[in-house]
Amino acid sequence: MMLNLPVILLVAAAAIPVAGEPVVVPSGMPVSFEDVIWDQPGDGLVYRFRFLAPEIGGEAPRLYEEVSSDMDYLCESFALPRLAAIGPEPSRIVISLMAEPVAFGDPAPEVRQYFEAYSHADGNCIWEAF
Repeated sequence: MMLNLPVILLVAAAAIPVAGEPVVVPSGMPVSFEDVIWDQPGDGLVYRFRFLAPEIGGEAPRLYEEVSSDMDYLCESFALPRLAAIGPEPSRIVISLMAEPVAFGDPAPEVRQYFEAYSHADGNCIWEAF
């Protein structure tokens, strides 16, 4: 019996940075790589690139509108170039920003998180509504 559980990918160090490594985004807010998780829900293989972005939380959080272009950028400039090093071609890429680390799948209503899903074609991320 095969279980359909998320798996944290371990790939070559040159392909994916280590957790905590800073990633530059257009807004200039501090962002660091957290991890990549993959799973296979009903629509096929999904790679979830998760990033820590403390400024989306706190007393004066950055709103989604202020960081949505960062999420597009992370898909195009961070996720896409690393797909070949990770494994099989996914049907979706999910980019998530979280104000503080949250274990994948754990409910954390007190932690602000933003998610966007993308398909990809011809070297471009294509935004997909959830």
